[in-house]
Amino acid sequence: MALPYTISTLLYCFSERDEVLLLERAQEPNLGLWSPCGGKLKMDTGESPYACACREAREELGIALAPRDLHLTGLVSEHGYQGQSHWLMFLFEVKRRLTTCPPPMHEGRFAFFAKEQVASLRVPQTDREQLWPLFWQHRGGFFAAHCHCHADGRNEWTVEELQPPALRAGNVER
Repeated sequence: MALPYTISTLLYCFSERDEVLLLERAQEPNLGLWSPCGGKLKMDTGESPYACACREAREELGIALAPRDLHLTGLVSEHGYQGQSHWLMFLFEVKRRLTTCPPPMHEGRFAFFAKEQVASLRVPQTDREQLWPLFWQHRGGFFAAHCHCHADGRNEWTVEELQPPALRAGNVER
């Protein structure tokens, strides 16, 4: 059976105290789980991942961002996520720091968490297995990973590219 492909963005936003902003989702996918905010690309209009991230920041967080306010930190593909679709996700770290927590909205409620707290939250399985470890390890750099999600709940991960922060910033030591 052919599954649809969904292209989306995730926004990793931080407070002035370096706490990450997460959304407790009030709807599928990932109902009741904590994840970064974001949303699906408007493929019918040819929206770019950067334009999608800026639109989602405006809609969900009430902040106006430009592409220069974003750092593409990861690219993740998921094959057969929850047996419903394939996903291609562009993970952006927002360079601007948030000074307040956004109010609740139809998609859920927001809260800030210290890095150490994220491991104890209810997050999607793929986030727990690889996305959070890769994000924290390569924050300021870049990573690309693929997950083959099996019907029995197993996930097979392939890390396809890793760039430490120094390489991404052009500060290559010779």
